[in-house]
This record gives sequence, structure tokens and C-alpha cells, in this order.
Amino acid sequence: MPALSDRALRMPASPIRKLVPFAEAAKQRGTQVYHLNIGQPDIETPPAYFEAIRAAQPKVLAYSHSAGNVSLREAIAGYYDRLGHRMGLDEVVVTTGASEALNFVFASCLNPGDEVIIPEPFYANYNAFSIFSNVKVVPIPTRIEEDFALPPIEAFEALITPRTRAILICNPGNPTGIMYPPEALEKLREIVLKHDLFLIADEVYREFAYDGLRHHSVLGLAGAEQHVIVTDSVSKRFSACGARIGCVVSHNAEVMNAVLKLAQARLSPPTLGQIGSEAVYALPASFYEGVAREYAHRRDVLLERLQQMPGVRCPQVNGAFYAMVRLPVDDSERFCQWMLEEFSHEGATVMMAPGAGFYATPGSGKDEVRVAYVLNADDLHRAMDCLEAGLKAYSGSRIDR
Repeated sequence: MPALSDRALRMPASPIRKLVPFAEAAKQRGTQVYHLNIGQPDIETPPAYFEAIRAAQPKVLAYSHSAGNVSLREAIAGYYDRLGHRMGLDEVVVTTGASEALNFVFASCLNPGDEVIIPEPFYANYNAFSIFSNVKVVPIPTRIEEDFALPPIEAFEALITPRTRAILICNPGNPTGIMYPPEALEKLREIVLKHDLFLIADEVYREFAYDGLRHHSVLGLAGAEQHVIVTDSVSKRFSACGARIGCVVSHNAEVMNAVLKLAQARLSPPTLGQIGSEAVYALPASFYEGVAREYAHRRDVLLERLQQMPGVRCPQVNGAFYAMVRLPVDDSERFCQWMLEEFSHEGATVMMAPGAGFYATPGSGKDEVRVAYVLNADDLHRAMDCLEAGLKAYSGSRIDR
């Protein structure tokens, strides 16, 4: 039998989805599973998305332009213009989700063996994207005790080598739920200008900012226009994960030309997804405000419940809809699997993503989980009831009994 590629063998299983078989088995036993493992919102997709697709009624479901429909790129450019960032149509390429956007950026900007510095914990699929592109992730640790704040410039510079080509951030953060303040972004501007690096920013959760804070895009970093690349998506902002529509945005013409060539090689992004996405980009500011208020309420419920649990630590998250939580357990993956395989509370249990998969540093995150507060407040309370009861019952718990 022929051997698989080294790339396939090195590709990690998703910590977000690897426990799905255990969740499915629990459901077959009649146990209700509260899914806090994945960023799949339960907020309804705006009706405008489906109305636009129904109204289109194409006779042929044809390819689009490889860069995306002109009308969608105009809508995306208009969205950025409202944020204060004027983008031309050639500075926007539509992709099949933000995942393809990041793969395109890695392939356009980094050669095999090049290094990208990423604050960890980070979105688990960054590891997968780096393996796919034969790029080396260089993690720079952040600490839950410091609310996962961006490390100082000196910590970044200590990691820069001749192979370093980029810094990648997610802002607001997945999995941390932390939003970087403007002064932290200014530090990154200094670094990329000094060392002639790319600054890649995953800004998918831009609209979800709480406690009166406002998101600041790296597109606003003066003097760094040729260094900055943004990836974005309709998945979370519009609760349209299945649309698979994202984009790459940058003022760097060489980068965008390279991204376009990769987009041409895969032909085109989803046609129907583009039609629906164009419609939701036209939604008023009140839509974003309403969704952000709902997530802020869910965040408050989650933090209040977690802070009442003995031995549990969670930072004061202020963005996105995730929290990286430290649990009083010996091994979070074993605990998460046990919750699905052997435990239930009043006929229910909770599914979370084990923390180790969000790190590149071996041994990190073994007592952490990522929690996605994508369920309504009532379901969140029930999920927290399950977690609290599970921590008390788990044999590997470090709670004093």
C-alpha cells in the first residue's frame, strides 16, 4: 500500500471536532449535548441572505470571477469604507471562507521553511494551515494570568530570525476572547516596519467588542500599508458559517496579485454564497449593534457562572465569543471525553474543545478548554450546570472535596 505524504501524517486532528464521535454516541443514548466546542452561533442568519438567493433564480449556476463577483467586492469595499478604510476593488479578493483566505496569504507571502510568529494560544487551524504551506509556526506565549495580553516588543524580537516573514494575530482573539488595544497594535507596527515583515490580521470577530470598547483594524496603522494583510469572513458576523465566503484585503498590490493567481487556480468562490453575502453586507449598523448586545449578555452569563466554580480561572474577555478557561483537572482532553462518554447531569452534558490543540508549544493548555458562548442564555446556564456538576464528579478533578 502506498504511503501517505508527510504533510498528511503531520496534520493534526481538530480539537474542535475530534470528540464529535463521542458527542454523537451520547446523543444516541438520549443525552442532550450542549455544544460549546465550536463557533457555530444559534442566532438566525439574516433573512436578507436567503431572500437574495431566492430572488436571483439563476438559470445556470455558473462560475463567478475568480476574485469574486464585482458587486460583492463593491459591497465589501463599501463596508470597509464605513469603517474608515478606503479599499479599491483590486484590493479585495473573495475566498471560500477565511480558511482559504489564510491559506492564500501563507502561500503568497511565505516560502516553505519560513517562519510566522503567532501569539499562543491561537486558533487551532493555524497549525493546519502552516503544515499545508510547509511554514513553521513560532509561538510566542501569552498568559491567562495576564488576560492573554500581547507580549512586549522585546519578546517578539527575541524570536525573529532570518527566516521570519510574518506575524499573525487574531483580533479579537479566537480562542482567548481578548481584543488588543490600539497601543498593542502600534507595537506590532514598529516591529514589522523595523524588520520588514508582513502583519497578517484575522479580524473575523471585529464587530463583537464589549464593555464600551471599539475594535481598531491594522488597516489603520499609518505607514504600514504595504505590510498589512487582513482576512475576514461572513461566517460569524452574519451567522452564515455555511456560506463559506471570506476575503483577503490589503493595499499591497503584489500580495493581492499573488492571491488572485491562487484564486484563479481554484476557479471561483461559491456563487450562491456570494449572492447571499452581498445582501447582508447592506444591513444597517443596528444589526451589528443588536448582535453584539446579545453576545455581551451571553459573555456576562458565562463569566458569572465560571467565576463561581471552585478552581476555575477565566480572563475578563472583551471580544469575539470565546473564552479560554483553566479547569481544575489533570487533563482537559480526558475530562472533555469523559463528560461525553460517562457523565450526564439531568439528562444532559456539555461539549468543549480541549485546550492543548490551541498551542504549538508541547505540554501547554493541558488544563484548559475553549468555550464558545454561542448558545442562548438559558442553554448556557444549563451547560454551566453540567460543567459544575462534572467537575465535582470527575475523578481527576483537583477540587478539594
